[in-house]
Amino acid sequence: MSKFLSKAINPWYPATAIGLEKGVVSVVALDGGGRGEACTLRRAATIDIGKSLIQPSFHEPNIPAGEQLAVALKELTATVGLLRQKRWSVSLPEATTRTFILTLDSHSGSELQDVLKWKMERGFGAGLEDLSISKERLHKDNQGRDRFLVSGIKKSVLAEYEAVFESLGWRTGLVLPRHLGEAQWLVRNGAGGDALLLSASTEGFTAVIFRDKYPLILRTVTCEPEDIVDEFYRLLLFYRDRHTAEGQDSRELLTRLMVVGEGFTKQRATEIVNETMGGDLRALDAEDLGLQLPSSDLSFDAIAAPAGLATLSQ
Repeated sequence: MSKFLSKAINPWYPATAIGLEKGVVSVVALDGGGRGEACTLRRAATIDIGKSLIQPSFHEPNIPAGEQLAVALKELTATVGLLRQKRWSVSLPEATTRTFILTLDSHSGSELQDVLKWKMERGFGAGLEDLSISKERLHKDNQGRDRFLVSGIKKSVLAEYEAVFESLGWRTGLVLPRHLGEAQWLVRNGAGGDALLLSASTEGFTAVIFRDKYPLILRTVTCEPEDIVDEFYRLLLFYRDRHTAEGQDSRELLTRLMVVGEGFTKQRATEIVNETMGGDLRALDAEDLGLQLPSSDLSFDAIAAPAGLATLSQ
């Protein structure tokens, strides 16, 4: 059985990973590179599976026909010679999970746990007994308040995916939301200054700002396509104003930008960031992030999440 966000439970990570999205699935196997070194794709493929096999949702069932999805995954792994591979990491569709940062005034012992549970129930909009949850304590904020990165999925939804994996004989040791798979590229290639991941779709976006390899701000915005740009501006203004109020020059904040997915072109996202922050950034590509693609025909956007998970094997 797979474990959602199972770093502390199953500390093994395969160099093979599957990315699941509505209408498309991707598979990758990585070669090379320890931390900070370039890695290359040993195998990679992406196939269209139609819009009906995966219906991403936090509250509702995701997989109407598990047997058909299993057939599609079997065919995909066969095309790249990985049919016998049994150990996988998996990135799930963004809408299937919820991830957020909770900030709490200082509490101790049982009081902290009670407040944390209350805030998680409000954030997820569901009872905790119905969820598979992972939480990670982050650095305290500038006011000394406790911060937690919390991610969850409905147990019933996770069971749907697990049933498909088990029918294929797979052992899935790490299951993560899409944006946390993509974020591994920024964490892996950490440098001075803050880094922004913009993981976009036609339904909205998730933006994560990292400082010292830890998430500082995380926002998931669901909106109409015509509102995506305005919502992204609002997020950047919140980030800029929050930190310039602390005496930091906005031009010294963001030093790296990664843009993945539909909804934004890299050029437009970069223009908005530079206009708002007063910098001169460009969106990083696969080579900048330490991944050598075998050809220009392979889209980094399509494989960024599963390939990011595969880097955890190194």
